[in-house]
Amino acid sequence: MNVEPYITKDGKQLRLGYTTGSCAAAAAKAAAWMLLSGNLRESISLQTPKGIRLELPVLEIFRATDRVSCAIRKDSGDDPDITDGALIFASVSRHSEPGIIIDGEKGVGRVTKPGLDQPVGAAAINSVPRHMIRENLEEVCETFDYRDGLSVIISVPEGEKLAEKTFNPRLGIIGGISILGTSGIVEPMSDQALIDTIRLELKQRRINGADTILLTPGNYGMDFLTGELGIDPNLPVMTSNFIGDALDACKEFGFRNALLVGHIGKLVKIAGGMLNTHSRYGDCRMEILASYAGACGLHPSLIKEMLGCVTCDEALRILKSCNLDKAVLSLLSDRISFHLNHRTAGQPEVESIVFSKVHGLLCETQNAKSFLHFLREEK
Repeated sequence: MNVEPYITKDGKQLRLGYTTGSCAAAAAKAAAWMLLSGNLRESISLQTPKGIRLELPVLEIFRATDRVSCAIRKDSGDDPDITDGALIFASVSRHSEPGIIIDGEKGVGRVTKPGLDQPVGAAAINSVPRHMIRENLEEVCETFDYRDGLSVIISVPEGEKLAEKTFNPRLGIIGGISILGTSGIVEPMSDQALIDTIRLELKQRRINGADTILLTPGNYGMDFLTGELGIDPNLPVMTSNFIGDALDACKEFGFRNALLVGHIGKLVKIAGGMLNTHSRYGDCRMEILASYAGACGLHPSLIKEMLGCVTCDEALRILKSCNLDKAVLSLLSDRISFHLNHRTAGQPEVESIVFSKVHGLLCETQNAKSFLHFLREEK
């Protein structure tokens, strides 16, 4: 890395790492460079979406006239990650048709259920890593004035064994790990350090006079708020999975109102009483949606089908096909409101807005719009 490789959290210095997506893109870039130049490359530079440039050693190099393969070793920094130390390989060969073809082989999972980042049948290489691979290979092609196409195969020899320790099998991703990462960088942070950071931001907002606060768990919520609702990106406080802890802080610091805006994949868990939505504490999304669907009259065979869904969007498709989506979402919204306000004992009053990346705005509690309007005016 050409930046300070540490961040300070909770009074401790923690080392940054880089994602499997960054590894795959860097390996592909190095292999393409060696293939098109005919020269050896023992390190490679990669610009991550976060803006941090990496300089990574290139390992396990194999060179032939028509193909080059190499690997980058995953480094998770001080973040606990089962893929830490794994070799992420890329094999690059020439292709007669223009463009970049990306696929996965040994140790990279294959999608078998709908509703995930990639379609059924595709390698579990998510959208951002695919973009990184394509962008970096196009850069190499331009450097060497290469006009034909390239084929890229990503593999992880340990991937199938590592995947047994992940949620991949349950999500319908078989045969290996997923190649992931939205920023390209792994930022380690203990739970308590993150909660302390959230508390500090909330305390500062309150000291500066805010009495109504906008909360969102993460990037999906931020994208919806800024893209769909036109909210200033500086307005929301990101809570990560620690929604309950954030509400505790709101109560402690004396906020009058709070508005929580989140993706249904997170907020559906709140309807089941989970105020920490991290998957390690449980994944009851389908059970909650299916139970509410049953209460609204969904046929038992379709309830069973819902329980097998991978994502909430896929479950919503079933509900929409039976015209039960509005009834179920209304019940869901009521239960979310109950658990949020039970946590704060009504002070602050908490409203919520639930959305989906596929279906857009899904439901909102009674005073959510007025809270949102107030926040816009106050800003």
